[in-house]
Amino acid sequence: MRNHQPPSSKPPRILIVDDIPQNVDLVSSLMRAEGYEVASAADGLEALARVASAPPDLILLDIMMPTLDGYAVCRQLKARPETRLVPIVLITALGDEADKLMGIEAGADDFLTKPFSQAELKARVRSLLKLKTFTDELEHAEAMLLTLGRTVEAKDPYTQGHCDRLSAYSVALGRALGLAPEELTALERGGALHDVGKIGIPDAILLKPSGLTAAEWAVMREHPEIGERICLPLRSLRRVLPIIRHHHERWDGSGYPDGLAGEAIPLTARILQVVDIFDALTTERPYKPALSQAAALAALQDEVARGWRDPKVVEAFIELAERRELPPVPHAL
Repeated sequence: MRNHQPPSSKPPRILIVDDIPQNVDLVSSLMRAEGYEVASAADGLEALARVASAPPDLILLDIMMPTLDGYAVCRQLKARPETRLVPIVLITALGDEADKLMGIEAGADDFLTKPFSQAELKARVRSLLKLKTFTDELEHAEAMLLTLGRTVEAKDPYTQGHCDRLSAYSVALGRALGLAPEELTALERGGALHDVGKIGIPDAILLKPSGLTAAEWAVMREHPEIGERICLPLRSLRRVLPIIRHHHERWDGSGYPDGLAGEAIPLTARILQVVDIFDALTTERPYKPALSQAAALAALQDEVARGWRDPKVVEAFIELAERRELPPVPHAL
C-alpha cells in the first residue's frame, strides 16, 4: 500500500542509518516506493549531524556501527527535548532478548531483527508516522496556547518580559526546592500560561489605569478558571493546570477561585505566585514605580506575616535573591 500524501503536504522524511551501503540502498528503495523523502547516514556521528541540520520524521537505525553505535545515538536523541519525540526503529542482526531490552532502555520506539519482512517494516513505519502526526498536532496546539499567553502579556507594555521572568524565576526556585524535572517544565510553561485566561477579560477592565470596582474585580477574578478551561484539552499541560487555576490562592484561604489554604494549594502554584508578586513589585507600572529588590523582598515577608504566602517558599526565594542566584532576566524599561 503506497503512502499517498495530500498534494499540499510535504512527504514524511525518513533517515536511514547503517554502515553497510547495500542495506541503505535496499531500505531507501522501499521507503521511496512508499512516497517518503529519504536521507541516509553511514555512522552514528553522521546521523546526529543530519538530525541537527534537518530533523527527520522517523529514523531507521542500525545498532552495530563504528564510532558510535545505535544505542548511543538513540540515547542522545531521546535525551534532547527537540528530538525526543522523533520515532526511532532499531534494526539489527542481534536477536537476543538482552539486546532488545537495551534498545528499549535507550528509548527506541520499535525494534526489527534482520532479516526483516518488508511488509512488516512498511506497516511499522506507517504506524509510527501516524503517531508522529498526532504528536506534532498536539505540540502545535501547545505552541499556539503559549503564543496566546504572550499575546495577553503584549496587551500591556508595562508587563513586557513578565512571562520570561516568571518562567526563569519559578524554575530557579523550584530547583532550589528540589522539584522533579517534570514539575520544573510545568513551572516554565506556567510562566507563560498562568494569565492566559485574561484573554477572556474585557480590555476596559484588563487595562483600566485606575482601581477596579467590585463588579469589575468579580470579572477579573474569573481569569484563572477561564485559563484552566482553555488549556484543559491538552494532556501535555495537565501539570500546568494547577498553576493556572490556583496562582491567586492565599496561604490562609482568603484567595480565589477556590479558597484553598496551606498545603492544599499546589506547590507549583505557591512558587509561581511568589515570583509573580516579586516581579510585579520590581517592575514599573502605571500606578507605581519599581521597587528595589530589598523593598520587594521585605514586601514578601510582610505577605507572610499577613498569612497570605507559604513561609518556606518565600524564605527559599529570599535566599536565592540574596545569594544573587536569580537568573539575570532583563526587566521592561
